[in-house]
Amino acid sequence: MAIDVKDVNGMQPIVQGFFDKRSNTVSYIVQDPQSTSCAVIDSVLDFDYAAGRMSYQSADVLIDHIRKHSLTVEWLIETHVHADHLSAAPYIQQQLGCGLIGIGEQIVEVQDVFGKVFNEGTEFERDGSQFDRLFQDGDKYQIGQLEVHVLHTPGHTPACMTHVVGNAAFVGDTLFMPDGGTARADFPGGDARALFHSIQRVLSLPDDTRLFICHDYGPNGRDIAWETTVADEKANNIHVGVGRTADEFVALREERDKTLSMPSLIIPALQVNMRAGKLPEADEDGNRYLKVPVNLL
Repeated sequence: MAIDVKDVNGMQPIVQGFFDKRSNTVSYIVQDPQSTSCAVIDSVLDFDYAAGRMSYQSADVLIDHIRKHSLTVEWLIETHVHADHLSAAPYIQQQLGCGLIGIGEQIVEVQDVFGKVFNEGTEFERDGSQFDRLFQDGDKYQIGQLEVHVLHTPGHTPACMTHVVGNAAFVGDTLFMPDGGTARADFPGGDARALFHSIQRVLSLPDDTRLFICHDYGPNGRDIAWETTVADEKANNIHVGVGRTADEFVALREERDKTLSMPSLIIPALQVNMRAGKLPEADEDGNRYLKVPVNLL
C-alpha cells in the first residue's frame, strides 16, 4: 500500500522523544499541532527484576509532560510486544483516565506462542482482547486532526507495526539508526527475510520522511539519537544500505543473532506485554506472580 505522507491536511505532528537509559528505549508523545490531542508510543514501566518490584518514574515523566501541556491522550500505541521493557500503557491510562491501547492484530500469534512458553493455561485469553484496538495492515486512525496510517512490518516479531503520521514514521524495532543497523529476528515468530521486506516497505516512503526509532545504544560512543530519515537509512544503514540483497541481509542477520544474549527483562516483559501491560491475575491472597520457563527461550 502506497502512502502519501504529505497529504495529511497539510499538518505535521509535534514529536517529543523521551529516552529511558536503563532499557535504551525511546518513548514518544505525538501531538496534533492544532489541538491538545496526542498519542503515547512505546511507554516504559520501570521494573527491578532482582527485587520483583515495579515503579513508575519513566511513565511519570510522560504524564508530567502531558499534564504540563494540558494534552489529551487519545492513543497508547505499542509498536510490538517488547522483550526489553515492560509497557506502562495501562498505568498511564489509569492515571489520566483516557487513551485506547492499540497493537497489531498479530498479537494473537504472539499470545499463542508465549502462552505455551509460560504455561498460561486456558484462563489466559489468546484473542487480543486485553487491548482496546487491534490494527490491521492499512488501517487508519486519528490523533485529533492528524490521520495515522498503519503498516504491518513483521520480522522482529509477527505483530510489529509502523505508524505513519504526516512526514513522520514510528518504526519500532524494524530499523535502528544507520550505524546501529536493525533489530534481531531470532525470537519465536521472528524472521530475518520478513524483516528485510518490511524494511524495504518503510524505505519506500518518501526520502525526507522522518523515522523515529524505538531503541538506541550509542554505537562507538556517539551520543544517543532517535531520529533519522528514509534517505539516510537507504544510504548509510550498515545492515540494509544501498546494494544489500535479501540473501545478504538474512545471512548477516542470522549470523549476528547467534552472538546475542537474551534481553535481561525478556521473561517479565513478555508475560506483561502480551497482556497489554497488565500483570497476571492475582491469587486468592491478592498476590501476583511471574513465571520463569526453564530451557524454553
